[in-house]
Formats: sequence, structure tokens, C-alpha cells
Amino acid sequence: MSEKDEYTEKFVAELDVVQARLDEMKNQRKKLAADAQIRHARQVEDLQRMADATKAKLKEMAEADDDAWNLLKDGVENIWGDLQSTLENTVATFKE
Repeated sequence: MSEKDEYTEKFVAELDVVQARLDEMKNQRKKLAADAQIRHARQVEDLQRMADATKAKLKEMAEADDDAWNLLKDGVENIWGDLQSTLENTVATFKE
């Protein structure tokens, strides 16, 4: 397996975990007060958009030739870092 394939596979697996957490958060929204539900829904929608953008970048990277994928790798890592940070902040906000 090439480095590109291993890298892509790793991020796809991690993105599956993030998607499972997002789905769990969507289900938890029902337990919140009405005003918190609205705030929670907005944050989860933002996270979903970020996850979708990450999926799109991963797809672009997976389809890139060997030279181009190294350039795309940095973009994926940046998007991934933003997604992880936002997810952790959102989780912390709703644990309080």
C-alpha cells in the first residue's frame, strides 16, 4: 500500500469516528432546553459542514497523482485540525 493510500485510509477511519460523534450529538439535542437546542443545532451543522469539506479534500487527495497529493496533504491536515478543535470545543460546551 502506498503512503498516499495509508494516509487517506487513516483519515477516512478517523472521519468515520467524527461522523459517529456528530450523529450522537444530533440525538442528544432532543434532551436539551429549547434555546440550547437551537445553539446546539447550529454548532452541529457547522461541524457537519466542516466534516463534509474534509471528506471532499480527502477525495480530492485520493484521486490526485503522486506529486499533487503531497501538496493537498497540508490542506487536509489544516482542515482536520480545525474540525477536531471545533468538535472538542462543542463537546465541552454541551457537557457544562
